[in-house]
Amino acid sequence: MATMLALSAQTHLLDLEPHPSHVAPAGLKIDAGVELFADGSLHLGFVLHGETSLLDRVLLPDPGAAIRVDGLWQHTCCEAFIGVHGQTAYREFNFSPSTAWAAYAFGDYRQAVSMPLGPVPPIAFMRNPGSLMLATTLAPGWLPKSRPLCVGLSAVVELDDGTRSYWALAHSAAQPDFHHRDSFTLILTE
Repeated sequence: MATMLALSAQTHLLDLEPHPSHVAPAGLKIDAGVELFADGSLHLGFVLHGETSLLDRVLLPDPGAAIRVDGLWQHTCCEAFIGVHGQTAYREFNFSPSTAWAAYAFGDYRQAVSMPLGPVPPIAFMRNPGSLMLATTLAPGWLPKSRPLCVGLSAVVELDDGTRSYWALAHSAAQPDFHHRDSFTLILTE
């Protein structure tokens, strides 16, 4: 698919770090890429790197319809949390390798508010030797209109033995908590 990590020089490439309270699989590395386009859309790419034998242990859902599904964070998925610098409101987006997705809005820390649904985000997933890749683009209607944006990127990786590791740009709590505003460390102005 053409959107699969078609990242330009304007792309912010970042390493995700595992939360120290959950053992991460040895040899796994996760990179994330973000690009805010002139039309207001946001491209997100996530790449899991590791030996093929390790990546074969990552539990992946079967490909399916691109439908909205709650609870994706309980299994392997990639996530983005997006707010506006200086404001408490934020949005959460979950993307599954199956192409299922979810979107939520919060007025403050974990205080849900209603959010009109935008177009279904296209999710591309690809398995290559040594990598698993997921990419998507959020249409402008999904994003806050104000700038600068504060972005938190994260991933949950579930292995075939049922263990999960929790990855993010930053971890600001004793337990994994991607909603914690101190984890929204990437600032996008344009």
